[in-house]
Amino acid sequence: MENPRPEKVAVVDEVKSRLEESDAAILTEYRGLSVKDLATLRGALRPVGGEYKIYKNTLVRFAVRELDLNDLEESLTGPTAIAFIKGDAAAAAKALRDFAKTNPHLIVKGGVLGSKTLTAKDAAALADLPSREVVLAQLAGLLAQPMQQFAGLLQALPRNFAYGLKALVEKGGASDAPAPVATPAVEEAAPAAEAAAEPATEATSEAPAPAPEESN
Repeated sequence: MENPRPEKVAVVDEVKSRLEESDAAILTEYRGLSVKDLATLRGALRPVGGEYKIYKNTLVRFAVRELDLNDLEESLTGPTAIAFIKGDAAAAAKALRDFAKTNPHLIVKGGVLGSKTLTAKDAAALADLPSREVVLAQLAGLLAQPMQQFAGLLQALPRNFAYGLKALVEKGGASDAPAPVATPAVEEAAPAAEAAAEPATEATSEAPAPAPEESN
C-alpha cells in the first residue's frame, strides 16, 4: 500500500494478528446471507472457538502476503468472511457445514491450518475428522484396560510402542483398527517381563543351601 490510511493499516494488522493467533481459519463466501443469518452463524461458531469476521479482500491480501500465505489469495474473490478458530478446527468446520445445510449461500472457499494453506476441498474435509472429544474418548478406552496388564506392557514393549500408540490415536481409527501383530522384539520381551514379575520367594526356595564353613 502506498501512503495507506491509518485505519487500513490497523485492519491489516488485525487480520495478521488473528491469523497468527488462531489454530485454523476458514474462508467462506456469504453472499445472500441476511444480517440475521450471519448472527445465527456467529452464535453456532462461538461455542466451538470460532469467530466470524468480514473484511475487505484487498486488505486481507496484504495481510496474507506479509505472512507468506500467498495461496490464500485465490480464495479472496467476492464477498469473503473468515472464521478464525481457536481450538478444535474439526468442530468449527462441522458447525459451518451444518449451517450450510439450511443456508446454501454459505460456501467454504479455502483456509489455513497452522501454517498450511487449505483448498476449498481440504477445508471442507475438516468437518469429517473426529472431534477432539472423540479422540480423547478413544484414548481413554485404550487406557481403560486393567492397569496391571497395561503397566506390564509398557515395561515389556520397546519404546516405539508409545510412538505407535500416539500415531494410532491421531489417525482416528483406534476403535476399528485391527490388533497390532507382535514383533519378535515384543515376543522376546514378554517372557522376560513375566519372569521378572515372579515372587522372589520362589527363587529363594530353589537356591542351593550354602556350604558349611570348615572348622580349623
